[in-house]
Amino acid sequence: MSIILNIETSTNVCSIALSENGNCIFGKVNTDGLNHAKLLSLFIDEALTILKERNKKLDAVAVSAGPGSYTGLRIGVSTAKGLCYGFGIPLISVSTLEIMSIAAKKVLKETQNSVLITQYLLCPMIDARRMEVYAAFFDKNNELIKDISADIIDENSYHDLLTKQPIYFFGNGAEKCKAVLTHQNARFLDDIVPLAENMIPFSEKYFSENKFEDVAYFEPFYLKEFQTTQQKKNCF
Repeated sequence: MSIILNIETSTNVCSIALSENGNCIFGKVNTDGLNHAKLLSLFIDEALTILKERNKKLDAVAVSAGPGSYTGLRIGVSTAKGLCYGFGIPLISVSTLEIMSIAAKKVLKETQNSVLITQYLLCPMIDARRMEVYAAFFDKNNELIKDISADIIDENSYHDLLTKQPIYFFGNGAEKCKAVLTHQNARFLDDIVPLAENMIPFSEKYFSENKFEDVAYFEPFYLKEFQTTQQKKNCF
């Protein structure tokens, strides 16, 4: 028996999902933009109210670990840590790109292409500014076959993989790659975002395996250091 609060704030979408034994019993999603600091606590309060009404308690908190928005990840992880400290429960982390791959597989199962194509790869992409993306490659069984990396995209990107099988690219980093990745095996799925509901298969599995993070020392997977712009000095 497990009740897990799943938190996803790695992009401009803010979502939570409350799961019980692998089933989603409550969820909230907002796609209006980076309002995570304001909305996340409200979403969580609703979830905890539902548990209180049912006389149940959380067993763990799962959080999307990145890569993604620096600010979004900080908000999600710090909130998850606070809940874990407050309730004395374990912390679970789930890769953002794995979460996106689950969503892509759901879309493919609903299309004819998934019947016609037996071998393909999934490539979730998170925007990393300019022509750079955070990307990884998964097979159709969601097994990681190429580690997460920060890639600068040009017309030769992933050529060796594209010559072997179709690749589905998706996520907020994939849109800007459409005009560049023109190989006949390059295919694109629109409107795929990381959602807390798609974390549930992973968080349930990790809970059963006691795969927990150190609440005190866990940090999001930024992949790159946070960059700030320095204010220009005035010339007199």
